[in-house]
Amino acid sequence: MTDIHSRRPPRWFVAGDLNGFFGLVVDNLSILGFIALALVGIFGFPAEVVYTKMFPGTALGVLVGNLAYTAMARRLAVRSGRADVTAMPLGLDAPTSIGMALLVLGPGFLAFRQQGLDEQAAALATWQLGMASLVVMGALKLALSFCGDAITRAVPRAALLGSIGGAALTLLGFLPLVETLRSPVAGLVTLGLLLYVLVARGPLPVRLPGVLVALLVGTLLYYALGLAGLGMPGFALPQGVTLSFALPLPNTGFVAGLPATVPYLPLLLPFGLLMVVGGINVAESARAAGDDYRTRDVLLVEAVATLVAGVCGGVAQTTPYIGQPAYKHMGARHGYTLLAGLFVGLGGVLGYLAGLVQWLPVAVLAPIIVYVGLDITVQAFHATERRHAPAVALAFLPSVAYLLAIKLGNPAWIAPAQHAALYAAGDGHGLSELAAIVTLGNGFIITAMVWGAALVAMIDGHTRRAAAVLLLGAVLTLFGFVHSVDPRGGIYVPWALEGLPRLIAWQFAAAYAALATLLALLSLQKRPAAEG
Repeated sequence: MTDIHSRRPPRWFVAGDLNGFFGLVVDNLSILGFIALALVGIFGFPAEVVYTKMFPGTALGVLVGNLAYTAMARRLAVRSGRADVTAMPLGLDAPTSIGMALLVLGPGFLAFRQQGLDEQAAALATWQLGMASLVVMGALKLALSFCGDAITRAVPRAALLGSIGGAALTLLGFLPLVETLRSPVAGLVTLGLLLYVLVARGPLPVRLPGVLVALLVGTLLYYALGLAGLGMPGFALPQGVTLSFALPLPNTGFVAGLPATVPYLPLLLPFGLLMVVGGINVAESARAAGDDYRTRDVLLVEAVATLVAGVCGGVAQTTPYIGQPAYKHMGARHGYTLLAGLFVGLGGVLGYLAGLVQWLPVAVLAPIIVYVGLDITVQAFHATERRHAPAVALAFLPSVAYLLAIKLGNPAWIAPAQHAALYAAGDGHGLSELAAIVTLGNGFIITAMVWGAALVAMIDGHTRRAAAVLLLGAVLTLFGFVHSVDPRGGIYVPWALEGLPRLIAWQFAAAYAALATLLALLSLQKRPAAEG
């Protein structure tokens, strides 16, 4: 009887796949919505370029990855003879996708405008920058797919998760929270309902995914209050979106965008590395839930999906989601990834994703990102050893500096001339506060990894290792990978610097070198435990 059952092909769809489909689609829609919000609403990016050029290629990456994970799940089900195999969910990565919008694409668009390009030309140049960024991250992920375990052994988990946890708390937590409270009724109700269903695990009177219910309630509140004249000033119904066919074909735009990625490498390389580490953790999580996927296959799929998206016009990288066991508990198998991939992929081609995104209010989308930020921040502590918690907390601080640098660098708040004067205005006791904030914020993710790794090594009694990490920090500082003195956070060669930038760069590098030397001397003391 068992032999007959093992030869029976698994069903393509089961009832639980519907719940999984809604959950996975809503996750991807919320991220696409926030990308559009950030680019169009914050940076004044042309909406047409976002919807007709960036979205189709980005959605194609989601389609390719989910089709591959569907095939992997079906193959595992056939090979094992089990009917309860659940596919790995794949979608757009929230932290790096939002980071791309806020830290790469938006500032890149403004930089192109400052170079004298008109709005349309700057938008197309930014699109090429986004494509090239995805190709860079995809190539890194492809290379690291074969040595991911070695990476996780070399970089402490507290440093990896602390660096992304800081970005999550500030960029995914605080900034979207501000957007949430700009329409307080709809925003706060949506956020509270999300926390009720996702954090408190509270029951609902309807058998629908909690995230979908929160979106529906918040959206209804937003439009009901607005139409009744009780909404916030400036309420208006979104303009209708004309469905347009935009096939994301491979193109060479990413080649033209590669030179523009250089200033953003201190962000892009950690983004790619974190996805490799996350993929390893996700594969282990699925294995613990009973589905033994090969880690290398999981990583290769996300790398190829990211590369395909980048070559075809996408601007946000894909990743396997950490919630595979949760989808299994929903009763989902492998039909949900097939349905979600087709829905998102075809939505990018046919244009209905743009329509859905435009009708979802910012105040309703932003709470989802706030929740994601909270979840990642908490995970940074839960997934590391308790004694390494100070390293996680320390790794949060550079992202606070970057948040302040973003706000203080807004020309609508502080005129560029005044900003430059405040930056250069020392008080006889050191650098100006603005110079310290900007320098600390530039390259904040790598800075956080260096600080976290050094403190973990100290906590574990590996003082010489901490000194080596700090010496690496000194080298990275000289070339602008961390503490860049370039206003855009770009990299450079130290001998090309002059004046105040040269002084700041060498001072920060010397600080790392001095601390490394001190720790190396302290390591010469006799310790109860042998050093490694």
